[in-house]
Amino acid sequence: MAKRNLIVGLPWVSVCLWVCVATPIARSHGATVPEKIDLVGKSFSAKDTLKPGEDPSQDAQQCLDGLCWNPVPFQVDCEKSDRSKCDALVRFPSPKPSGFEAVDRVAMEWYHARDPEGDWIKAPAMIVIHESGSGMDVGRTIAYALSRTGVHAFLLQLPGYGERRGERDMKVDHFLQFGRQGIADARRARDAVVGLPNVDGECIGLQGTSLGGFIGATSAALDDVYDHVFLMLAGGQLYEVLQTGERDAAQIRSRLAEAGLSGEALRKGLYSFEPTRLAHRLSPQKTWLFSGKFDTVVKLRYAQSLSEKIGLDEGHHVIMTCDHYSGILQLPQLIYRMRETLTGEALEIDE
Repeated sequence: MAKRNLIVGLPWVSVCLWVCVATPIARSHGATVPEKIDLVGKSFSAKDTLKPGEDPSQDAQQCLDGLCWNPVPFQVDCEKSDRSKCDALVRFPSPKPSGFEAVDRVAMEWYHARDPEGDWIKAPAMIVIHESGSGMDVGRTIAYALSRTGVHAFLLQLPGYGERRGERDMKVDHFLQFGRQGIADARRARDAVVGLPNVDGECIGLQGTSLGGFIGATSAALDDVYDHVFLMLAGGQLYEVLQTGERDAAQIRSRLAEAGLSGEALRKGLYSFEPTRLAHRLSPQKTWLFSGKFDTVVKLRYAQSLSEKIGLDEGHHVIMTCDHYSGILQLPQLIYRMRETLTGEALEIDE
């Protein structure tokens, strides 16, 4: 127990750097090496393919009605990013605008797939949804590491984060509105990347950690269009998670209460995008949930609630011997596993 607590106490940045160092480059057999493209300043046309269909459950249909939108064509722009490891910033309009100009222009950090020599390659892609921390350190670590294993990774910045903060911080009482918007953004993200240069549009995955896992679960369930879905340290029963969770969950609960959002108002608001309402729409064959046995933020029973609604077997609901924070030490293995699932290729690792 003491050793586990010591690991949890490690600074986030140090742990993230360790994960990057511990993730050697994977050699991909048969990958094509296209000419490097100058992405900055390029624009691409995209088609919104959202098709939720009808759900036999009245409750699920009500949830869909509140989260979906009328699909329309949109433009995707590539801009310069100030992050040295990011190849471009991908921007497109949110399908569920909030009224805040900076927030309503979605931003994704594009980490281009590379081979061991550093050349760009055509490859599948993963949309990565980050955790609740303002630095998005875990999400960025996952995205960068995936790109080093030969997968295009797009870190989706949720409303109120990164480039979507605006000139001032968004208020806490926008939490519910931004949650619903983030779900829509994550779904449209798939259509934004499918036609980008060097992206293999035949295989697009979605990965979310903690907060990103809750958002990702609901987003992917809108119409189950993602080829593979990987959820880490997330679950169902959002209201109960916030009421009983420690550390990160407790901090969010406290901030929401200070903003006057608690009790039945919070329960009703969270229910509008509760993952278990739509989880039955996810394919249990292409969905994986990675949970921490000792997680006190998203307790295991809430992860099991989501797993049961999806219908995951033991092979697709992986219970790790970790808590909500020491789970980051599992990232190298999880990244290899996600990459192999996404590409269908065995890895040859350069140690």
